[in-house]
Amino acid sequence: MKRIIILGTGAQGSIVARRLDEEPKVSEIICADYDLKSAERLEKTLSKAKAVKVDAHHIEEILEAAKGAELIVNALPIEFNSIVIEAALQGRMNYQDLASNGFPAVEGLSEHEAWKHGMKRLDEKFKEAGLIALINAGSAPGLTNLLARNSAEKLDSCERIDILLYEAVWTKKLIPFWWSPDVAFSDMAEEPDVFEDGQLKRLRPFDNPEMIHFKGVGARRMVAHTHEEVVSLAMNIEGVKHVRMKMGGPGMEFSESLYKMGLLSREPVEVNGVQVIPLDLIFKLAPAAPSSVEEIEAALAEGLELEEGAALVRVEGVKEGKKIRIDNYINAPGLIESLEKYQMSHEAFLTGQSAFLFTKLFVHNKISEKGMYPTELLDAEARSFYLQEAAKLGITVDEFVETQL
Repeated sequence: MKRIIILGTGAQGSIVARRLDEEPKVSEIICADYDLKSAERLEKTLSKAKAVKVDAHHIEEILEAAKGAELIVNALPIEFNSIVIEAALQGRMNYQDLASNGFPAVEGLSEHEAWKHGMKRLDEKFKEAGLIALINAGSAPGLTNLLARNSAEKLDSCERIDILLYEAVWTKKLIPFWWSPDVAFSDMAEEPDVFEDGQLKRLRPFDNPEMIHFKGVGARRMVAHTHEEVVSLAMNIEGVKHVRMKMGGPGMEFSESLYKMGLLSREPVEVNGVQVIPLDLIFKLAPAAPSSVEEIEAALAEGLELEEGAALVRVEGVKEGKKIRIDNYINAPGLIESLEKYQMSHEAFLTGQSAFLFTKLFVHNKISEKGMYPTELLDAEARSFYLQEAAKLGITVDEFVETQL
């Protein structure tokens, strides 16, 4: 029987907790959050949950709450990653997070080399401790990386990987993003990575616009966006020469306009004699993503103008001398279906469920390799188990293989 601590009981953490409550091999779920009321809501509705208040700025509080836990699931903002990772090592716990923020710069090393250096250092620490740290284990990154690895293994050589995420859920009430607006707008302001001809490069935000055709949706405008997959897949998929990440949809178009106006800048500007950081103003004014059933219903009551989307992992390469393109379309409930069936948003459903499925690999002892690594380095058996279990939760993948005669 396993004891698991979840740090962060927001949209994703709460879904992981609810799913773990159904797992016979889990004895206790420690729901830890700075907002004790959030954790207590889970404690009241779940049979195995125990609510505790934790300020994750302080490693001693994490360690005290996590006593006896075998796994720590980090569902906090990425700025807490280094603290939680250290807590996992000190407390001798396995570790899982949903996203990462790279590694500190190292003098004399490129960003790509610094990433490898940081990963190697932590990988060695977890191996020495006999522990597993699975990083970037959500939907994107996470499920996307797993699908990229599956397709790459079907080829004799892998040339290109594209992660293409299009979301167009737009209500009359302004909701730019259905996840944290602070995280979203911060990401929008970052320079995206792209891996071209075997070299990691930086682009300007919203660079390289392109019309991408999605099955069942049509051609949609996509732009470069910062995401963990680019660096991770470039490092871990053997032989790949090109990796890129693009996003599209009304939220991206709205953000691009803000960026062009300078409103996503962190540089202060003077307004009537007062120094103002534009991005801080956006953080202050941006409406939060609806999370409760009541909030989602209130947004929908004002009117739903558009609901469409596509999540595509495209891998290109060569098989038996022929050029091959493998498209993986991720299928999951949209906003209306997620609300009606699961009482949550489509974003919370896909990210939370995807994260839980990686946690389930720990629960069922499907991961044996010690060390720190992202989801594309899981072995074939673990990846197969993941996709079989995902289908049971309503997350499926359509694979289309095209070859040149």
